[in-house]
Amino acid sequence: MATSEQAGAPRRVRKNGKRVPGGSAVSRVHEETVARIERSMGSLGTAAIASMDKRLPWFRAMSAENRSWLGLVAQAGIAAFVDWIRHPERDRPAVAGEVFGTAPRELARAVSLQQAVEMLRVIIDVVEAQVNELAAPGGETELREAVLRYTREVAFGAAQVYARTAEARGAWDARLEALVVDSLVRGETEESLRSWASALNWSSSPVAVIAGTVDGAGTVDGAGTVDTEETAALIDDLRTDAKRARLDVLAGVQGNRLVVLLGGTDDPLLAAERFSGRFGSGPLVVGPVVADLRSASVSARAALAGLRAAAAWPDAPRPVSADELLPERAMDGDTDARAELVTQVYEPLLAGGSALVDTLATYLEQGSSLEATARMLFVHPNTVRYRLRRVTELTGFTPSDGRDGFALWTSIVLGRLAAKPSLAAR
Repeated sequence: MATSEQAGAPRRVRKNGKRVPGGSAVSRVHEETVARIERSMGSLGTAAIASMDKRLPWFRAMSAENRSWLGLVAQAGIAAFVDWIRHPERDRPAVAGEVFGTAPRELARAVSLQQAVEMLRVIIDVVEAQVNELAAPGGETELREAVLRYTREVAFGAAQVYARTAEARGAWDARLEALVVDSLVRGETEESLRSWASALNWSSSPVAVIAGTVDGAGTVDGAGTVDTEETAALIDDLRTDAKRARLDVLAGVQGNRLVVLLGGTDDPLLAAERFSGRFGSGPLVVGPVVADLRSASVSARAALAGLRAAAAWPDAPRPVSADELLPERAMDGDTDARAELVTQVYEPLLAGGSALVDTLATYLEQGSSLEATARMLFVHPNTVRYRLRRVTELTGFTPSDGRDGFALWTSIVLGRLAAKPSLAAR
């Protein structure tokens, strides 16, 4: 007939020579072994540090402060092991707090999980090398079993600590990234913006901003807030796409807008095509390329203004440059677009002579007809052709092209309005 222990009764361990209920499944370590380890704790810690210094190049390269902290972690690990084998009723050692709690959180950034495992391996090797000296006569096997189980628990504890650190770091990075994008949208250019981006390992240039919409990236509530988990997943997908393209990305969702800060490309339109599938079905507008993060607010303003005005051009390409939406932006009240059309188009035309503006305005009014324009101005059609070529040279816009003609006509209107005398001056 099976005994109670064979039938699945609670396991028992020996304590002070008696069997007690509960406790660890690991054999009781002899008290003389525990006493020997306690007396050797200092030498074991010293030997572990010496071995790490010899076997781990990254440990030798660390600052004195971090080396000191790791020494304390090693000492704490040995002390926690002694405490655990002294109390066999504890099923598992509390390594997360007792071992890794001795070091500051910043140490997790200086030491990777792989390095922590390497350090653990060195410490265990030091202990195992002295098992014969540390164990009481006949207790070598039980000590090795205890060391093996403790090693497993410390490894799990290390993974838990690093997982919590990574989770906290990820949450902090997400908040910081949102803060950078929000600052750019608001047009802030303080030095703190560069510091925040630097904390996110951002150093790319040139820079451009892409603005679009999101649909299906989470439910937008009355306050304009998108589901956090789905937003995080969307931004993670963008980072993955950017990494494959060897580009840097910072992104943020604001209401139903997705704003992406793109670094490391001279052709943001081409890059935007890679990410177009991550945006909603609405317009996708790319701001102008700027030199660095300090100037990124200029690109952000243009991209967002283009996104607001894009409804006026339903057949716009996707993605579309914010510069191609200058007329729509100007009509929508974008002062930057108005100023650019006046200074970059109207004023160069005036500088080329009043005949250019008159010829261009007449040409556009006459439905882009060379002959009608020549009759209205009493000049030869070749003269009209020459003047229109001159318009293209000065502005980059071709009057015979529908979109370019629209931009030129808008520029003339804005230029004339800007030059008109105010009513108060009359």
